[in-house]
Amino acid sequence: MSAVEIKPSAPVYLPFEDQVAKLDRQIEELRKQDNSLQGPNAPKIRQIQKEQTQLLKDIYANLSPWQTVQVSRHPQRPLLSDYLSLLFKDVRILHGDRCFGDDRAIVTAMGQIGREKVMIIGQNKGKDIKEKIACNFGCANPEGYRKALLKMKMAEKFGLPIVTLIDTPGAYPGIGAEERGQAQAIAVNLMEMSRLRVPIICVVIGEGGSGGALGIGVGDKLAMLQYSYYSVISPEGCAAILWHDGSQAPKAAEALKLTAKDLIQLNLIDAVIPEPLGGAHRNIHDTVYNVEQFILKSLNELKRLKIDTLLDRRYRKIRSFGQNCVELTGLAAQEAPAIPDRLSARVQIAESTQPAPIQQ
Repeated sequence: MSAVEIKPSAPVYLPFEDQVAKLDRQIEELRKQDNSLQGPNAPKIRQIQKEQTQLLKDIYANLSPWQTVQVSRHPQRPLLSDYLSLLFKDVRILHGDRCFGDDRAIVTAMGQIGREKVMIIGQNKGKDIKEKIACNFGCANPEGYRKALLKMKMAEKFGLPIVTLIDTPGAYPGIGAEERGQAQAIAVNLMEMSRLRVPIICVVIGEGGSGGALGIGVGDKLAMLQYSYYSVISPEGCAAILWHDGSQAPKAAEALKLTAKDLIQLNLIDAVIPEPLGGAHRNIHDTVYNVEQFILKSLNELKRLKIDTLLDRRYRKIRSFGQNCVELTGLAAQEAPAIPDRLSARVQIAESTQPAPIQQ
């Protein structure tokens, strides 16, 4: 990894971390009283730090799906810009879709990881308010997905593996995006990525929301950071549709099975990349290192395969999605046979309501 310093900032605590914040304040007060590492307060500080470590272990071992979503959105969680600085070398940003413009929510670049030259496709949320507004808080327009596909085709032409870093609440839902073909742009990406003749590795580093994530999420390997989420819709959006109440988001998060733990059991992802104790925001360098090791290991594995074999495996992987979801999402076995009966009953009703053929 590149040696880049990340300036520490005041910690931000999530709603379920009140006790952690309290212990941090105690440590800070003791350090103000005694600046020496071997002073009279040193044993007490070490004891509180041990208590805090155990508390973090207990909290993060039992996170609810909604708490996992909150961790994935933590304001100090490493973003695409951190990975570009720490994970890749010789990064060269590529702009434009040759059609409309340059969407800042999706960054495309050529770079190097380890000894491997790769094409990088990532979603950018922005660090400060000005940058967040400029890139729609990571929600890409159609030109962003067209830019991503254009650079992927370039990677295919030169035989470069593709690495995508997913972090978006969803594709941009504005009128302009719809007018310029948002749904088609994502659909074309899904089709084209499924048959690109180079290895593709996808990593969800934060939020993986809806088609916005899928638009750069088709590949040979799909991994998630431990406290990220990947879902067909955000919990708030799901709650608004089902219950007409955004405050039901925790209930929606539970039902959506959106955590890495759930998705690895459903065989919808290939790996869960561990995060440091307390989440990626507490140790950015270790998080980036874990992502780097997964990507390098996956590249070594995929580059050994012939291209035709790689494409066949990718095809079979995509076709297998959802095969065992019925059993693992809690649908009772006795309910499964009843589904075709209900469907056939509906077909019979539909047929009975058809108008009689006209007699000649």
